[in-house]
Amino acid sequence: MANSVSGENTGVKLGQMFGFLNVYKPTGMTSHDVVAILRRVTRIKQIGHTGTLDPFAEGVLPICIGKATRLIEYLDDEKEYLAQINFGKTTDTYDLDGQTTFEYDKKVSLEEVLDGLEAFKGEISQTPPIYSALKVNGKKLYEYARSGEEVKIESRKVTIEKIELKDFDQENQIAQVLIKCSKGTYIRSTAHDLGQNLKVGGHLTKLVRTQAGKFFVKNATLLEEIQTIEDVQNKLINPLEIIGFEPVVINEAEHKKILNGTAIENKSDKIKDEDMVILIYEDKICAIGQENEGQIKIRKMFSK
Repeated sequence: MANSVSGENTGVKLGQMFGFLNVYKPTGMTSHDVVAILRRVTRIKQIGHTGTLDPFAEGVLPICIGKATRLIEYLDDEKEYLAQINFGKTTDTYDLDGQTTFEYDKKVSLEEVLDGLEAFKGEISQTPPIYSALKVNGKKLYEYARSGEEVKIESRKVTIEKIELKDFDQENQIAQVLIKCSKGTYIRSTAHDLGQNLKVGGHLTKLVRTQAGKFFVKNATLLEEIQTIEDVQNKLINPLEIIGFEPVVINEAEHKKILNGTAIENKSDKIKDEDMVILIYEDKICAIGQENEGQIKIRKMFSK
């Protein structure tokens, strides 16, 4: 797999280390493990990811290098997954790593699974799994679970834009489900809740993230292919290719103004009130700005 976008066709230089990587996280590794490996390769501490994948899960893990970590809030947060759900039992973690909590003898039909998925379309109320890193009162849920301490988990609204049955092995009761959803959706909870609704139990046995915002699995780079700093530089994706803000090239006088915290004039008809823009000086991204009543005010600076 290889990146389909880079800084080469934009005319904007990425600098030594300022951009994104589209990494394919393998199973058996945490998202933090991936970050740690890239820190060792690059010797850069300022590296982060945009959304945790469970150790047993695999797929797209967007990585921010250098000051690009400050762009995370501007990234699209829509996610897409291919989930494998096994019916017939529930586990305490809602996935294959947990302890079995109940087993069922009943089997479901193709028609029942298709009908069951309909309940998950659109905005739904979902309760996160107790074995998750979500914090309640400053403490992670899995810490409550491990200590046996009771905690109230509030349900929350999430949006499932698309949920499709891609394959169903009726004999072995295994469903392959494609799910496109909003940030904060727990696919493990979806698998568990589907099994409960069908009265046969269910748990997640495989999960592949196929999309995270504008990062797609078809363009992802295998972690094993990133061995040197040169590999990282060759795979680095220009933020202009990912963040949909209008690029604005500024001159020296305007650059001096923004360094002093002064707004600059909006000279483009394409940029309307409240629009976000990326400011470029000497072929490098230097700031994020926002239009306001004919002026562009600086929201974040990246270079001086």
